[in-house]
Amino acid sequence: MTLEPSAAAQEEVVGLCRDLLRTDTSNFGDGSGPGERAAAEHVAGLLHEVGLDPEYVEGFPGRGNVVVRIPGDPAGTAARGALLLHGHLDVVPARAEDWSVPPFSGELVDDCLWGRGAVDMKDMDAMLLAVVRELARTGRRPPRDLVVAFLADEEAGGVQGASWLVDHRPDLFEGVTEAVSEVGGFSVDLAGRRAYLLQTAEKGIAWLRLVAHGRAGHGSQVGTDNAVTRLCEAVARIGAHTWPLEHTATVRQFLEGVSEITGEAFDEDDPSLLLQQLGTTARWVGATLQNTANPTVLEAGYKHNVIPGTATALVDCRFLPGRQEALLETVRELAGERVDVEALHLDTALETPFGAPLVERMRQALEVEDPGAAVLPYCLAGGTDNKSFSRLGIRGYGFAPLRLPAGLDFAGMFHGIDERVPVDALRFGVRVLQRFVATA
Repeated sequence: MTLEPSAAAQEEVVGLCRDLLRTDTSNFGDGSGPGERAAAEHVAGLLHEVGLDPEYVEGFPGRGNVVVRIPGDPAGTAARGALLLHGHLDVVPARAEDWSVPPFSGELVDDCLWGRGAVDMKDMDAMLLAVVRELARTGRRPPRDLVVAFLADEEAGGVQGASWLVDHRPDLFEGVTEAVSEVGGFSVDLAGRRAYLLQTAEKGIAWLRLVAHGRAGHGSQVGTDNAVTRLCEAVARIGAHTWPLEHTATVRQFLEGVSEITGEAFDEDDPSLLLQQLGTTARWVGATLQNTANPTVLEAGYKHNVIPGTATALVDCRFLPGRQEALLETVRELAGERVDVEALHLDTALETPFGAPLVERMRQALEVEDPGAAVLPYCLAGGTDNKSFSRLGIRGYGFAPLRLPAGLDFAGMFHGIDERVPVDALRFGVRVLQRFVATA
């Protein structure tokens, strides 16, 4: 299929993104948010408008998902299977008082669209919509079946979104072999040369709860068996633990590529000088060199003069591919006696080859739009809905292409304040995705 980027799709993406940003889909993780229904119904309407037949699915009240299949060349589908393009509609919460603009206003300031979700990931949702709508308007058939999904609940692990669909509606993804979603394809500046990072791996998730036990009693007594003290000691040990450096295949290939571009040597024992070449993106990449465990929530007691019998803490752990059991064992040892370690949510780590034909299609699409740029694989420190789809045997990649200004702290805006995406980057992303879809 030949499909040159269209001016109409590039112009449309700005309005599509603005409308999504103006719909509050905050996910607090406890079911108390507004849900995704309004955004999902809006997306379904946009797809219906161009003659597509999407299915709206709710596994839980208000948690809307939209899935549509676009038939492609039967020969291509038979040879490679269908391709899944997916994005999530929920966002993490935002406090308006922390922002320079209202976080759900979708304001256009300094040639950027501002709002919660501008980079995570309503920008990609809008780009997918623009590409799919243009494809439907032209009537062109992609080289293989496309399944396009807009999902709920990714910011809480996808339990009420992608994971639920995989468990209860796998028919929607019949024949899919590969998937493309968020947090890859964005550019970074390396010694004056632009490089695009394609996400071919992601760390696993272990959201744990610590429960420390002690003797309840009066606050005036000598405390020799205090659950709060025991919990704080456990949390301090876990939070201060130094995890060993480990270089997975993806991370090693990435660091070797950075070394080749910048001329900075790759020291396996101390890659800190090489990481400095990445600017603000170094925080992300540095977290993929080891397992991590960060205490995030503490809770104990109900009155000033009452010693509680239990105290709890939440710990956000992320593990490298193949390191789940090693991480859990270390956390249990650090927690110590009379501190239970409970897994509230576990999800797999992923790693897939950078040399796959689909990655080559991504590379080619980028190189047409930005000749001379480098393309490197990288591992995501967080997680995506690709984890859920991997249970269906689907190989997942992160490819939401954005050509970004060198000084923009893109990594820092994920779950941060003043989240924004340059309008030119959105238009660039549409052009790249159109080229990619035409060959994928």
